[in-house]
Amino acid sequence: MKLPVLTVTLNPAIDKTITLSDFKIGSLNRVRHMRIDPGGKGINVAKVLKEFDVDVITTGFIAGNLGQYVMKKLEQQGIPFDFSEVQGETRTNLKIVDETTNITTEINEQGFDITATDIEKLFEKINKKMVKDSILVLGGSLPNGVPSTIYRELIEMVHVKGGKVILDADGNAFKEGIEAKPYTVKPNLQELEQYVNQSLETEQDILLAGEKLLNKGISIVLISLGSKGSIIMNHQEAYRVQPFPIIPKSTVGAGDSMVAALVYCILQKKSFEECARWTSAAGTVTASKSGTQVCTLNEVQELINEVKCFKI
Repeated sequence: MKLPVLTVTLNPAIDKTITLSDFKIGSLNRVRHMRIDPGGKGINVAKVLKEFDVDVITTGFIAGNLGQYVMKKLEQQGIPFDFSEVQGETRTNLKIVDETTNITTEINEQGFDITATDIEKLFEKINKKMVKDSILVLGGSLPNGVPSTIYRELIEMVHVKGGKVILDADGNAFKEGIEAKPYTVKPNLQELEQYVNQSLETEQDILLAGEKLLNKGISIVLISLGSKGSIIMNHQEAYRVQPFPIIPKSTVGAGDSMVAALVYCILQKKSFEECARWTSAAGTVTASKSGTQVCTLNEVQELINEVKCFKI
């Protein structure tokens, strides 16, 4: 039996992406293109894993008419889900893409309110689905009413079941989650700087910060550096990865694609250097697409050898 991957999005969204020819603040802007997608880190990871033919279920909280829309779209895409429905309304996140500068501006709503009973029900749902060696992906912001310790508590619960956890979060939720020793973390540079409370100016600075995470008991640290690539580290190896050139259309979901590619590599038992290449290729392909469209397995396989990978 194939072990499922479970992705969790505590604060999902409708991602509304509008493209403007030249974004002018304080002036009238006319939209050239618009698309609407189900959004949230766990949902985006599930989209990619579905493209990679990995058995995946996505869960988390969901609410209101927009929540029904999210579930309808996931059903159309063939992505299994089992959300906990709560009171309120699922948020809308606006992404403004400026074609002149290739800069994406994000305006994210806060989301619904969560009760202690809601949290208890979700924990029960996740606990029933996790088995030995299955993988749980945690990521994204927390809705109102959810304590910053929730990722830590979920990681501890999954450890009891013998599963692995990949954590992609920021702020206090990231700090708390690290204390429970997830298998993998994927901070971007800003999140890593926030964690170590200092500016990371050089590659050596970044490596030392990554080592701090490894020393916490984490097995793999994947640090995304935006257009400059990534660094991936474990207790034996470290690689500096440079992506192939693209014209970026939307960076939304690029980091989530890196997480999904890493899950795929873990399941396929690929070498650590292959993990470095796959994660970079997946994130780069997704960044070349508009809205929250994600990479496909064929696209990544075709471009994997274009990634430059240096052992450090």
